[in-house]
Amino acid sequence: MTPTIPVDEIEFIAVRAQGPGGQNVNKVSSAVQLRFDIRRSSLPDPIKQRLLQRADQRLNDDGVIVIKAQTSRSQERNRAEALSRLQRLVDAASVEPKVRRKTRPTLASKRRRLQAKGVRSEVKSLRAKVEH
Repeated sequence: MTPTIPVDEIEFIAVRAQGPGGQNVNKVSSAVQLRFDIRRSSLPDPIKQRLLQRADQRLNDDGVIVIKAQTSRSQERNRAEALSRLQRLVDAASVEPKVRRKTRPTLASKRRRLQAKGVRSEVKSLRAKVEH
């Protein structure tokens, strides 16, 4: 079960969008910047830890996720897009990663590997210059 994020823990800032658009882009703040402080949120601790450990450029050093949505001309649609991106991040962090168990290669796979190395070695030795 993935937790829902309370809207009062999210900060929205309307900013001007980047890119082409002429006068509309220059005068209308239709892009939305979402800021979500992981440490001060009401998310369960394991999910907080997994979010903070992510190697994600949207996560700053203070533990705040910053998402900028500017694909739409409508501020409301950009706000919904930013919210859905944040929810996808939290959904991904709520899945507990599987514990990796060490395995050993089988005898047959070892033999196949050594045979492939031998074949490769033979190919490379045939490429070498012949000494007279």
